[in-house]
Amino acid sequence: MKNITYISILVVVILIFSCKEAEKGTAITNLTSNYIEITADQFEKNNYALRGFNEGDFPKVVNATGLIDVPPENKARVSAIMGGYIKSTPLLIGDTVKKGQVLVTLENPAFVTLQQEYMELNEQLVYLKSEYDRQQTMMEEKITSQKSFLKAESDYKTSLARQHGVKKQLEMLHISSSKAAKGIFTSVVSIHAPITGTISKTFVSMGTYVSPASPILEIINNDHIHLELSVFEKDILTIKKGQEITFKIPEASDQVYSGEVYLMGNTIDENRTIKIHGHIENETEYNFIAGMFVDAKISTSSEKQQALPSEAIVSADDLKYVLVLDKKENGVYYFLQKEVKTKDSYRENTSIINSKQFANDAQFLVKGAFSLIGG
Repeated sequence: MKNITYISILVVVILIFSCKEAEKGTAITNLTSNYIEITADQFEKNNYALRGFNEGDFPKVVNATGLIDVPPENKARVSAIMGGYIKSTPLLIGDTVKKGQVLVTLENPAFVTLQQEYMELNEQLVYLKSEYDRQQTMMEEKITSQKSFLKAESDYKTSLARQHGVKKQLEMLHISSSKAAKGIFTSVVSIHAPITGTISKTFVSMGTYVSPASPILEIINNDHIHLELSVFEKDILTIKKGQEITFKIPEASDQVYSGEVYLMGNTIDENRTIKIHGHIENETEYNFIAGMFVDAKISTSSEKQQALPSEAIVSADDLKYVLVLDKKENGVYYFLQKEVKTKDSYRENTSIINSKQFANDAQFLVKGAFSLIGG
């Protein structure tokens, strides 16, 4: 008798709970069958949606890896024309600089020596030019020998060439040659930014001696970025200019970005891979940084496959399920949970390998399935 009472109470509790769930607009799983039941009112309130299979185009892809990069003209490694000691280096990694802006200053007594040489050459040229003109006049009047004239000419033109060379060196160091000619010397020179961009690396600190071969700073301009991908030799014949590229930056997010193949390399490196240069779609909308690692897929062709919206497929216990409509009676939708085998995903659609196990006109719950399917 007591057992019957307990069962009766249990049934009442279940019925009360079911009624409350129905009032909330939540689907009810029938305890006496495999059905998941949804009333028409629940279906409408929860914005559920039904849809059948669609034949979609799924691309055949070539996997590639690579980096976000910038063109060679958008990357500059700054070094000194002449060696010197770092006198000031006010910039930090991440600072933005404009072309022509002072980056660092160098100090070296050799800069003074160069300016002194320029001043001395200028003074010598005054005398040598005068002597050259005098010998030329005397030569025309046959008063002097040709040897004396040629020596005066050689001395003048040799000094003039040296003066031009020293002046060019001063210009490369951004030292005023006109001031040097007046004896106004400086032991400090400035190094200017060759491009507009952002400081990406620094290699020196205050007081460091740098030689002409030593890098001081690196500047990168991210105004135009691109993909530098590597694909294996076996795949290169399937890749052509204009093919679609989809890629992720796995260390940053799961978002998928788009691009296209722009150039293909014509040499194979030691790893038997070939470089692919890709342009990024809407590149200015994203804060990409040169050097970011990317996983990419290059679409080389496509094939027709039976598919469902990816939202209709739910993973549970390492398996994938969908809800297929079995019947609709008295304003109630009766769904069955069925396992599916998937292959490819593309643009929010997923191909179904075992689609032939379902009727051609089968209808699937494509919105709201995630909250209803259990493993």
